[in-house]
Amino acid sequence: MKHMTLNNLLVAPTLALAMTFTCANCQSKSNRVAEQQNPQNEQTMENTAKVYFTSDISPEGLVKVYEALGMEAKGRVAVKISTGESSMSNHLRPELIGALVQKVNGKLVECNTAYAGSRMKTEDHIRTIADHGYNSIGGVDIMDAEGEMRIPVRDTTYMKYDIVGTHLANYDFMINLAHFKGHAMGGFGGVLKNASIGVASSNGKAYIHTNGLTEDADHLWEYILPENQDKFLECMGNAAAAVHDYFKQDGKNIVYIDVMNNMSVDCDCDGHPAQPRVKDIGILASTDPVALDKACLDLVFNHVDSDGDDAKPLQERINRQHGLHIIPYSEGIGLGTTNYELIDIDMTSSTSN
Repeated sequence: MKHMTLNNLLVAPTLALAMTFTCANCQSKSNRVAEQQNPQNEQTMENTAKVYFTSDISPEGLVKVYEALGMEAKGRVAVKISTGESSMSNHLRPELIGALVQKVNGKLVECNTAYAGSRMKTEDHIRTIADHGYNSIGGVDIMDAEGEMRIPVRDTTYMKYDIVGTHLANYDFMINLAHFKGHAMGGFGGVLKNASIGVASSNGKAYIHTNGLTEDADHLWEYILPENQDKFLECMGNAAAAVHDYFKQDGKNIVYIDVMNNMSVDCDCDGHPAQPRVKDIGILASTDPVALDKACLDLVFNHVDSDGDDAKPLQERINRQHGLHIIPYSEGIGLGTTNYELIDIDMTSSTSN
């Protein structure tokens, strides 16, 4: 079968906003964080996740926000990134992430894609990794290069298991290092997407995208229908929970980081993304993936636009794909909470959502 590319994708029609995020308006990189709160939804600290923020998008800022988590990466450490489809994609560059990878003595990890392009086949993906400079910081382990395995899921409504690369078993700790941006199918991509679609093998990606209808990447596009959009989003949340659970057993562990820079409406899997219209915001980190992605979404949806700094295109992309649906679903299956304390490590202050 001839494979389709993302440029051939027929996306779902505009969908209504599923959730309303309530927090104070953002005025500057510091103020937009310090004021983000929801006084009508006060929770006890026991039910509140900590989300750390820095506006310093630099190697030093990335290391600093990781250290704020207070959870040392031990053993064999995987740092999950997207390697990016082309040199024009907005993937996280080696120059930004190298210091963190070196600090934790980690190995960058990724999986092959389920669509035709520079990363569908392992041999092509290896060349792309080299072209994008990742070999300068130790290279990338393509986790499904030698096969795939199944791990349990919490919700078997659509998926009976999650399909990941066999090399996942080689790691004791994962830093889920995501680039927060838009996405043609999911609406947005953050740590939930990076844990689900990102850690899935090529066939596992097909299984998630088709809400369990096929696990054959050669037939992916035959089963993607607009009316199944919410099912797909739920499968993403379900797969993210499966990876989280995998790293919460046998002494393993996992932490999550979202980098909010170069936030195009298009994913890093797009080789020709639209230019970002909203300015960079910062880096956020948490041990709770639901709270982390929600904090990023709150910053996007409560952004105060100005000349040259417009979040509306990204908001519209997220709404068009009903992207917010993954948040309450993931909370509902117990993956995390939408109640969070946002701690600005630049100002050493915090607010609760």
